[in-house]
Amino acid sequence: MVYDLRGDYLSEGYTEEQVAEFDFDATISAIEEALAEIGFRPERIGHGRNLVKRLVQGDRWDLIFNIAEGLKGRSREAQVPALLEMYGIPYTFSDPLVCAVTLDKAVAKRLVRDSGLNTPEFHVANDISDLDKIKIDYPLFVKPVAEGTGKGISQNSMVENKDRLIMVCRELLEHFDQPLIVEEYLPGREFTVGVLGCGRHARVIGTMEVEMLPSAGGMIYSYETKEKCDDLVRYSRPGGREKDEVEKLALDSYMALECRDAGRVDIRMDARGKPAFMEINPLPGLHPSHSDLPMIATQEGMAYRDLIGAIVESAAGRAGIV
Repeated sequence: MVYDLRGDYLSEGYTEEQVAEFDFDATISAIEEALAEIGFRPERIGHGRNLVKRLVQGDRWDLIFNIAEGLKGRSREAQVPALLEMYGIPYTFSDPLVCAVTLDKAVAKRLVRDSGLNTPEFHVANDISDLDKIKIDYPLFVKPVAEGTGKGISQNSMVENKDRLIMVCRELLEHFDQPLIVEEYLPGREFTVGVLGCGRHARVIGTMEVEMLPSAGGMIYSYETKEKCDDLVRYSRPGGREKDEVEKLALDSYMALECRDAGRVDIRMDARGKPAFMEINPLPGLHPSHSDLPMIATQEGMAYRDLIGAIVESAAGRAGIV
């Protein structure tokens, strides 16, 4: 098992925000227990640097359960998969190319758009001067191009005019030191869709609608609200035609981006009432009760052990492991 534990990095002096995408020990313990229950002998390795040490020592494994997010750079989620491919060791979830492509929201959206799928119009701003090139109608939505867990998203992310756009972009560029994605604001309902498998075997396991509670005071689904989701967010199971359209777009996007084993796709309705791709997570959180993919599985009657088992089964099948 290769992962990034919040506590490990906090002890090195990193901030809560910097480690927001990393896992709690409870998540690693839950995965470890699930793997043991279905007949595997899991071994904790820890983060990518520990993996390097073990590989150099000559250690090898039948399969790596990889959920390491990496620490720096827009290709950080590709670091562990690339190492494992170098040594010929099979692993769960997507390959290095997909992990890098999907972390960069603009690159992912270009591929989705080029596949004929609906995604909001967008522009990448490397500095303030790039804002003069934007020809998208307000309101706009602004966020860092390569962050997860809602980092960089706040009440200021939705902007109504050029002055606000400049102010918000200047703050984000300084704080995150990376390009920003400025896109058409999607005013409709928000959904997150769980997908399992790869290639022609990929399938949607369920969809969850995300709604901000009145106690959130009009806040958006941001880093802050995700950290306090028990008090500020309502998750529910949608139905009807909209659900079917959302799930079709999610599966089509997952397939277009060539994700593997499992993932989670975020979708929001646009001003025309049509589902629009926002982003995809090829390394979805796996806390049994707090992460969206396990919550979707539970909503659909799928036990946590079975979810972990399905991920491993998909990866093992690709690797030809009986």
